[in-house]
Amino acid sequence: MAEHYFRTQGLSVGYNGKTLIHDINIGINRGEIVTLIGPNGSGKSTILKTLTRQIRMTGGKVYFEEEDLQKMPNRELSQRMSVVLTEHTRPELMTCRDVVSSGRYPYTGRLGLLSEEDVRKVDMAMDAVRARDLENRDFNLISDGQRQRIMLARAICQEPEVIILDEPTSFLDVRYKLELLSILKSMVRKERITVIMSLHEIDLAQKISDKIVCVRGEKIFRYGAPEEIFKEEIIRDLYGIDNGFFDPCFGSIELPGPQGIPEVFVLSSCGTGIPVFRRLQKEDTPFAAGILYRNDIDYEAARLLASRVIAEEPFCEISDRSFEDALQMIQSCRRVIDAGVTIGICNRRMKRLIQTAEESGKMERWPR
Repeated sequence: MAEHYFRTQGLSVGYNGKTLIHDINIGINRGEIVTLIGPNGSGKSTILKTLTRQIRMTGGKVYFEEEDLQKMPNRELSQRMSVVLTEHTRPELMTCRDVVSSGRYPYTGRLGLLSEEDVRKVDMAMDAVRARDLENRDFNLISDGQRQRIMLARAICQEPEVIILDEPTSFLDVRYKLELLSILKSMVRKERITVIMSLHEIDLAQKISDKIVCVRGEKIFRYGAPEEIFKEEIIRDLYGIDNGFFDPCFGSIELPGPQGIPEVFVLSSCGTGIPVFRRLQKEDTPFAAGILYRNDIDYEAARLLASRVIAEEPFCEISDRSFEDALQMIQSCRRVIDAGVTIGICNRRMKRLIQTAEESGKMERWPR
């Protein structure tokens, strides 16, 4: 039995015989979603086009269940692999149903006549992407998002073992991005189809993928499970981020927090401070946050956005040092915002901080 269902061995890719990326070694199991991420122009599309034999590899091997992909007959490959690329397809005088039906051509005779079984599978594919209402419309007259759903239906109609997609969510609004990825996830889990794709939206890649391939430079930058890849320093280095941060907790990119001596002290817990932090960030107002436990979701946001964070170790009572630091912050800041603090045994000294801020006349309640 093959070690991996689909794998590359020393693969090199490029154009006109010139190698751009070399020594690509990845192994994919059946029923996995593998996503390529990386900067624009890094070579993600080049890798996908090489895997689909649209461009020649410049070195190495690709194995499909131990069968050399380069030696596989076209008809067999088209039955086992389907492709949805970013280039706009503009077929003349074809309805959406015609386009989806073309996914059955690898199974028909030379005349391309569909059997009753083929027609049933076309119906099923259009139902899977919720596109039956589009079947009689001219493919060239529908929106980019609708066109992407039709092309996915065409790929599903082929009944492939592997689907390769290049930036499938690029032209979709939020609703259809989530719908398309949900369809792919369902196919992978129910049919054991393998999905290899590229995505710009790293937050979605983090949530849906079984493995991540980071593409940058002449070699694969990183390859592994999402929990291994989506770390602040790795994403920063992959994209060369020097004007913000990647937050692995939220899977989002953050703009830099305001710098300088804190003007506002935010008291919060359990996520109540996050909207306040973002408001102050937009106002470019330097602020401090505390006293936050390091396992609090507010701490994760504050460490990126606040100019100072007064923190405490989880499940510990607030120490004298942290308490005194917070008292001094109340004195030095011109405003104190109570975003909402859940007080328990460990953080009961927060009640005294709130009272001190109220007595100082600086206290504001959130929302104002």
